Amino acid sequence: GNYVIVFNGEIYNHREIRKALELSQGISISWQGHSDTEIMLEAMGFWGVEAALKKFTGMFAFALWDRKKKELTLARDRLGEKPLYYGWRDNSFLFGSELKALKAYHVVASSGRQPWEIDREALCLYVRYNYVPAPHSIYKGIWKLPPGCFVTISLMNAAGSFPKINKYWDALEIAEQGVKHPFPGTDEEAVDELDAMLRKAVGEQMEADVPLGAFLSGGVDSSAIVALMQAQSSRPVKTYTIGFHEDDYNEAVHAKAVAMHLGTEHTELYVNAEAVMSVIPKLPYLYDEPFSDSSQIPTYLVSEMTRQHVTVSLSGDGADEIFGGYNRYFWGPDIWGRIGWIPEGMRKVLANTLTILSPDAWDRLFQSLDSLVPQRIKQRMPGDKMYKLAEILSVKNPEELYRRLVSTWQNPADVIVNGREMAPSHSISECWSSLPSFLDRMMFLDAVTYLPDDILVKVDRASMGVSLESRAPYLNHHVVAFAWRLPHTMKVRNGKGKWLLRKVLDHYVPKHLIERPKTGFGIPIGVFLREELRPWAEELLDEKRLQREGYFHPEPIRRKWREHLSGRRNWQYDLWTILMFQLWLEAQ
Repeated sequence: GNYVIVFNGEIYNHREIRKALELSQGISISWQGHSDTEIMLEAMGFWGVEAALKKFTGMFAFALWDRKKKELTLARDRLGEKPLYYGWRDNSFLFGSELKALKAYHVVASSGRQPWEIDREALCLYVRYNYVPAPHSIYKGIWKLPPGCFVTISLMNAAGSFPKINKYWDALEIAEQGVKHPFPGTDEEAVDELDAMLRKAVGEQMEADVPLGAFLSGGVDSSAIVALMQAQSSRPVKTYTIGFHEDDYNEAVHAKAVAMHLGTEHTELYVNAEAVMSVIPKLPYLYDEPFSDSSQIPTYLVSEMTRQHVTVSLSGDGADEIFGGYNRYFWGPDIWGRIGWIPEGMRKVLANTLTILSPDAWDRLFQSLDSLVPQRIKQRMPGDKMYKLAEILSVKNPEELYRRLVSTWQNPADVIVNGREMAPSHSISECWSSLPSFLDRMMFLDAVTYLPDDILVKVDRASMGVSLESRAPYLNHHVVAFAWRLPHTMKVRNGKGKWLLRKVLDHYVPKHLIERPKTGFGIPIGVFLREELRPWAEELLDEKRLQREGYFHPEPIRRKWREHLSGRRNWQYDLWTILMFQLWLEAQ
């Protein structure tokens, strides 16, 4: 034929598309087999690329070569589950799922040798967010194709040019439509509707010609997926969990209880500090780019364990972003409601007052008042929390509050040599007029930045690194569009997130097995840095080394390192961000 394709991912509705193609063409097509790839090619040949993309339900990144027109089309799925990098190097156009594939070309190409230069503006964004947000990559001149987009490049007149990026699915448009045309039904009707939609999405993703299972943490998101899998399966679903010996971080006991209730075939693995250490040297190779969400480590460990039993695993990723699960969704509007009315000058005075005492002194003060402080408001490291509160008091508007809530280093340009921070590609201002509520704005921004560039990067690289395919039913685009139609009260109610999803789960799992404070999938990285990881971190954060490499000013980093080691402040995230860049740089 005329088309050639390379493709990473899955099209879950390929059977429906096959039927539609046969009906539309009115002839019986002589198929070579049953693969989704063959059906994609036929669909794009018949309907055209953009029309076909709108019909696909799945996770994918592909490159399509049109032999006649000498045109190359690159496309990526709607939510950004699968990665796609591209760019020009030495008069050659490169593209691939990973930067290491693009860099391999460089080794082969003998002439020219354009250097791979670290983009300091992208480095500023990384230091703020823990990841390099699309469309940037860590290298100058190499880009990520944003989710829901495709780009066509004609090699006849291309040399060095970057063609226009086309959107076939617009997240902002979906959000606006949802807010304009809210779900009109009752609570009960919404529960039934979501149950049916998720059941269909899960059912589609359970189709596999290889062994299949699911990650189970025992929280709302993964428990609902496993419950819907078990409801549609005649045999026990295979479920996998990772546990830690530190109680604050251990969800394995809850997962086991949910698994027993649902009757799954459950496997758990408890990991210690040594297992965590063994993953760290692999991170630069796995992630290809500096990436410092520390739950990358348990995600890799659970993927590695799961891959010993199955080839495909369903996950609960995406539920927090689309159904309103993060603490910031109820804290953000609440905090702004409480402080927004106070004149800015007065807020500054309050912030300065809170920082008169050192974090140490605050800790001692709280300790001396321990018997007077009600149990429900007791905090670990109260001094650290007071300083964070001071930071929040000094924000000017809701946009700045959101940025603070999602930022690690608040002023990246101060820590990076020749650092200059560019405006983010998505900002609250773009959705200001069309999404009037602060909650909607936060959820929209998380869905187009944090979800594809942090959560999905973490899961894709960790699972693909052990040849496990991870699928996310919540990211079915019909489910996402439905979630945008839900009123706020079906997302956040009584100080709890994901209200509607919890109601669906109530049909399958008793409340007492699920209801508990949100843990998050983390590891005690702050403790490890003071103990087992200290010598390793010392070496990477060495003052002379930082000066010699020339990317970071040592002083702010060394100060945070000293404060962290002393226990005065918890700078685990700030330090992990620098450490992951240092480890990545060492591996280049």
